Amino acid sequence: MKYIAHGTGGDADCMTLAEGPTPAPGPGQMLIEVICAGVNRPDVLQRSGKYPPPPDASPVLGLEVAGRVAALGAGVTQWKVGDGVTALTPGGGYAEYCVAAASHALPVPQGMDFATAAALPETWFTVWANLVDLGRLKKGERLLVHGGSSGIGLVAIQLAKHLGVECIVTVGNEEKAAFCRGAGAAHAINYRTADFAEEVKRITSGSGVDVVLDMVGAPYLQRNLASLRRDGRLVYVAFLEGSKGEADLMPVMLKRLTITGSTMRPRTLAEKAAIRDALAANIWPALARGELLPHIYARFPLSQVAEAHRLMESSKHIGKIVLEVKSSN
Repeated sequence: MKYIAHGTGGDADCMTLAEGPTPAPGPGQMLIEVICAGVNRPDVLQRSGKYPPPPDASPVLGLEVAGRVAALGAGVTQWKVGDGVTALTPGGGYAEYCVAAASHALPVPQGMDFATAAALPETWFTVWANLVDLGRLKKGERLLVHGGSSGIGLVAIQLAKHLGVECIVTVGNEEKAAFCRGAGAAHAINYRTADFAEEVKRITSGSGVDVVLDMVGAPYLQRNLASLRRDGRLVYVAFLEGSKGEADLMPVMLKRLTITGSTMRPRTLAEKAAIRDALAANIWPALARGELLPHIYARFPLSQVAEAHRLMESSKHIGKIVLEVKSSN
C-alpha cells in the first residue's frame, strides 16, 4: 500500500509518499480501506518529533479515517466487509489501508460523503470526553471555548447548541468571529483586540461561565480562572502556547474550581469504546438528520500532505482539513 512516511521528523517537507506492506487486523480489529483521512494538530506535533505514538500504535501519522471495511479480525461481529465506517485510530491514517479497533468505529451517516465522515472522530471523541465526561457540561450553563474556529472549537459550539448551552468563543479575526456566530456561538471575542476575561465579565454581567475549554495553555490560566463562576470547570485539551507558568491559585479555593484535562490517544480501548457508544447514542442520530456537520475548509490529495500540514500550522483555516487518499467510486 501507499502511505506517508516522515522519517525521523522535521518540517512539513520531511513527509514523502512511500510504499509498504498492508497491515493485517488482529483480534477485535478491522482493516479499513481508507478513502479520506482527517488532518489534526497532533499529526503536526508527531511529525515534528514532539508527540511520539504509543508503543503498540502504527508509526504512520493519522488519527481518524473514513472508508470501507476491507477485512475483519477474530471476534468482530458488529461489522461486515464493505461497510462504510469512520474510525478513531491510534495512528496509521495517512495510508491506503489502516487498522482500527472495531469498537472505535462508527457508521458513515446516511447521505454523508467520506470526506465529511473522516472529519468526525477525532474532534467528536475529544470534545465529548472533555466537555461532557470531564467538564460535566449540561443544559442551561455557559461555556467559553478558546480557538472557536478550529475543528475542536466548532464541534464544541455545536455540542453546546445541541445541549442547550450558551457558548462564548475566542478567535483571532473578525472573519472567524462571524463564522462562529453563524455556527451557533452566542458571542465571539477577538482576542487580538480585546481582553477575553474582561469581555466575559461584561457579557455575563460579572457572573462568569461554568466551563472553559482551553487549548492555549499557561498564558491563559489566570484569566481562565477569573472567567469561571463558582464550581466552574477548566478543561485542557492542548497547550499550544506552553504548559508551564505561574498563577495565583486562590480563585480555585474561593470559587471551588476544578482544573482538569486529557488526551485521547493514551486512553484504553475500553475508555474509547465507551465514548464511541455515547456518540452513537447521542450524536450520530443528529448527524444522520444532517445536523452537527463539520465544516471542511480544504481537501488535499495524499500526495499534497505537506501543503495540508502547512495550512494547519498557519492557523488560517476554519474547521477541518482532509486528505483524499483514494477515489470513493
